Amino acid sequence: MQFAAQAAPLPTRAEVRKWVRAAHPGAAELTVRFVDAEEGRALNARYRGKDYATNVLTFPYAREPLLSGDLVLCAPVVLREAAEQGKAAAAHFAHLVVHGMLHLQGHDHEKAAEARAMEQKEREILARLGYPDPY
Repeated sequence: MQFAAQAAPLPTRAEVRKWVRAAHPGAAELTVRFVDAEEGRALNARYRGKDYATNVLTFPYAREPLLSGDLVLCAPVVLREAAEQGKAAAAHFAHLVVHGMLHLQGHDHEKAAEARAMEQKEREILARLGYPDPY
């Protein structure tokens, strides 16, 4: 885990590990990095061609034999979204870690059927963790 953002409140290492394991109980080699808006915007522009900071970026490297990749969460964006949506910050961070983990495992939401399936998986995982439906 890397904490490059100074935003508060950020999740603890233990919380992030719990969320990661809930979304993928198998072996994995991951970096989870919390960034500020400037770094989030630069990464989104470089890798997705979009000139704004987004809540979570995923960088998958391998699924077999070991899931590996990076999750980058833009802390100010996540905290702003949580406030705008009336959600607890921890619940929104948990959702986006789970969301990113599903992307690393090959799930997507480009098509309506894929989005429904991915969202249902997110709901199930978050419910097991004790969080409300994020949608």
